[in-house]
Amino acid sequence: MHEQLKLDNQLCFRLYTASRLVTQAYRPLLEPLGLTYPQYLVLMVLWERDNLLVSEITQRLMLDTNTVTPLLQRMERDGLLVRTRGIADGRQTLVSLTRKGRHIEEKASEIPACMVRNLMSGDGDGDARQFELMAKGLDAIIEALKNERGK
Repeated sequence: MHEQLKLDNQLCFRLYTASRLVTQAYRPLLEPLGLTYPQYLVLMVLWERDNLLVSEITQRLMLDTNTVTPLLQRMERDGLLVRTRGIADGRQTLVSLTRKGRHIEEKASEIPACMVRNLMSGDGDGDARQFELMAKGLDAIIEALKNERGK
């Protein structure tokens, strides 16, 4: 067997596994809020800046409109946000938080710290530095893949 084809030598497998396990780790934190991980991501974008076009949300999350639109529809049915057609351009849809969507932000405020504690296994002193290094490494991978995709 070719050494480069061994599963343990694949960075992509590690990334896939880490992504899947991180998403699973969010589940018990998000279930009490009635959220899925993708819904949580949309809410985080809207908590940063409310009243965004669907295209701005898709761009921020690096997802296709076909992925985000059904998610937004469900979130609207759940009363978390409202979608309205643009006045100047009816093809554009503006997404705004409802009171319920804004209220969840306070309840979700502890989730990032819980996840960092779950992800870090050290004594606490080096955790912040370790997390920063991991984030920078992942950002570099994301940027490289975005650039490759844009070619």
